[in-house]
Amino acid sequence: MKIAMLLSGGVDSSVALAELVREQKHQIQAFYLKIWLEDDLQYLGQCPWEEDLQYAQGVCEKLGVPLEIVSLQTAYWDRVVSHSIAELKAGRTPSPDILCNQNVKFGAFCDLIDESYERIATGHYARQCLYHGHQQLLKGVDPIKDQTYFLSRLSRAQLDRAMFPIGHIPKRDVRALAAHYDLPTQARPDSQGICFLGKLKFSEFVKAHLGEWPGQIIEVDSGKVLGSHKGFWFHTIGQRKGLGLSGGPWFVVQKDPARNIVYVSSVEARLQRPQLTFTISSMHWLEDKPSLDRFYTVKIRHGERTTECRLADLGEGRMAVELGQPDGGIAPGQYAVLYDGDLCLGAGIID
Repeated sequence: MKIAMLLSGGVDSSVALAELVREQKHQIQAFYLKIWLEDDLQYLGQCPWEEDLQYAQGVCEKLGVPLEIVSLQTAYWDRVVSHSIAELKAGRTPSPDILCNQNVKFGAFCDLIDESYERIATGHYARQCLYHGHQQLLKGVDPIKDQTYFLSRLSRAQLDRAMFPIGHIPKRDVRALAAHYDLPTQARPDSQGICFLGKLKFSEFVKAHLGEWPGQIIEVDSGKVLGSHKGFWFHTIGQRKGLGLSGGPWFVVQKDPARNIVYVSSVEARLQRPQLTFTISSMHWLEDKPSLDRFYTVKIRHGERTTECRLADLGEGRMAVELGQPDGGIAPGQYAVLYDGDLCLGAGIID
């Protein structure tokens, strides 16, 4: 096959490319997506993408694969950044990585490349299975690294064109393969940032685009002022770390965007108000709508944890979700991703 391989400069996509090369049966072109304008990164003092690109170039030289740089700054701003900023200002919690996969990596990039590329490969930890003529999305074998949460809004056509060469490999073995292939990225730390730009922390992204707005942190039950924050948009429902409060642990349970107030609650108080139900809208199904007379599981954030749930159809793309156990971190604007075992069924936006 003729494959377009997306390289980020990290170890995962590097090993994914090495695995494709090892098969010796594909025509492979690597691509590095440049999604940030230099002006957007002035507050960091340097251009972090340049280091990522150097690693990507080193990997391609090692493996003998050509590399092309593709500039998608306008698409990234229009389809990811502007929406994320608007959601933050509204007091909601966006998921830039989901938008980037849906609208840029498998969206704008797909529109740009030659149609002769049969598949687009990435270093995501996810698997696929051909079923009744379309590719199903399955969790990666490593439950901690599974990234189907971030792929849950792909269309069926996008998923049919996608390829995930390392989804069947545990993370520790990916590191071992990087050493085996002697890749330049073998000792590079995993990124924790946004999309392709691993060094950009989300808090830095928020500060650059929304600035700071000092406000109060208030205990939701007593109304007592416990401290201050630099802007409600820096905090999300369920957050525990980074509040700077004593006598905790404290959790963010509510935000008031109009008054710039962040409300918190103690563990004990939060357990007295367990949240067992919520609704989601703009439901996107990767599979046929499932039967509602049985249990499924749901992820309300990226990570290993899934929670048993039941579903009810509210019509017009809205679903009610009833959890088997309470969760205090259900944040409006985030995505709830539904599963049947390892099979990803689709995702909706938490109301």
